[in-house]
Amino acid sequence: MTTSLVVLFDLDDTIMAHREAVETGILLHMRRRGYRGDIPAAQRRWYELEELHYHDYLAGRLSFEGQRRARASAFAEGYGEQLDAEEASAWFAEYFEHYRASWSMHADASSTLDRLAATIPGVRLGIVTNGELEYQRSKLARLGVEERFEHVVASGSVGVAKPDAGIFEAALARFGNASPARAAYVGDRLRTDAIGAARAGLLGVWLNRRGERPDADDADEARALGVREIGRLEELAPILGERLRGIR
Repeated sequence: MTTSLVVLFDLDDTIMAHREAVETGILLHMRRRGYRGDIPAAQRRWYELEELHYHDYLAGRLSFEGQRRARASAFAEGYGEQLDAEEASAWFAEYFEHYRASWSMHADASSTLDRLAATIPGVRLGIVTNGELEYQRSKLARLGVEERFEHVVASGSVGVAKPDAGIFEAALARFGNASPARAAYVGDRLRTDAIGAARAGLLGVWLNRRGERPDADDADEARALGVREIGRLEELAPILGERLRGIR
């Protein structure tokens, strides 16, 4: 009987240092636009707008371009700049060039992938991400790690987003209908990533880099589902080794 594991990862803020790129990108864009004010507050505001409008896109309330325009318009308005639809798209495109130039991997990502390959026989790696497939693949390509993942599954092509079990089931189907009992999913959001995966039968691993404290309901459900919490990706291999021994 095979003992190989399928290990699936979230992309943004798990493999790629997305939040850091967002903060650097908006800072550079503000300088270009001549916006002045409290930089940390502006970075928080931009990140909050991303959270708000990107979830509108995932819920089908906005198109992918629509959520970009909404974010740009709301942010620019705070600096007295009114943007129409075309101007908002152009504004976001300028910001995106700064954001894209700031893409980088988390320092522990590459070494963790190396360690998994070295210590877990036959391990198979994949990405499950909310977003548009080609856009997310472009991040992996720019970071030079696309070839390290056997499959990339994105909500934009599957038609269902995390935490819905359907996207995890679609991912396992790509791996020859792998059993959830022989799979793990690692992501930086407790409910969207770890709890969602655990509900689908996978081992859910919450990568809590910032030491966040979940609310009581999330903490209780995570505990009941056997979600594991780590603060760094380096902690992942021993947990997966336990998983492997448990399914022999």
